[in-house]
Amino acid sequence: MLTHLASTLGCVTSPAARLLALQCTLRANTRGCARLPAGLLRGMRLHRRTEAWQELAQDGWLELPDPRTAPLQVRLLDDAALDQAPGRSARRRAAHWALKPAPLIVPATARPADRLTALVLAAHTTAASPAADMAVIARLCGHSPQQTGVLLDRLVAGRTLAAWHHQRDTDEVHWQPATLHRPVSGSADTSAH
Repeated sequence: MLTHLASTLGCVTSPAARLLALQCTLRANTRGCARLPAGLLRGMRLHRRTEAWQELAQDGWLELPDPRTAPLQVRLLDDAALDQAPGRSARRRAAHWALKPAPLIVPATARPADRLTALVLAAHTTAASPAADMAVIARLCGHSPQQTGVLLDRLVAGRTLAAWHHQRDTDEVHWQPATLHRPVSGSADTSAH
């Protein structure tokens, strides 16, 4: 779904709008209508962010919703997005996972760009090797490789990633998800607080 959205949304579409588009697609019914509760939008830090909705409407991706309705109801105009989506229960699980993309832990206060980058990395994280091409990560995030590098640095600073490395000869990015450190009983380690 991230690949489809990267190809259909404008290259200047903001991370906030991309996250909204993903949630709308994953929550839409067969007629392309999605309901987004205010609590979901508040949790995503996108409640009352009308500029993100306007971006998607200007791209011809959805009809501009009435912000006075609760829950917010939208109708998607991108029929191909619905064709890409798996069955309803799988979409519900994916919508929930997109909010908390395990194995990465994204702080609740993270910016939309950081959330989207973490989601793209989580989608490419396997037990064997958390790695992907920098060009792929950058395209899915809607950024240049240089901007993506800055976002990866922010994920390290925010403790979503322990580290990352760009192997320039192959253009691969490797990363290490941060782990929760819990002090061992009797240990003087207080770094988890």
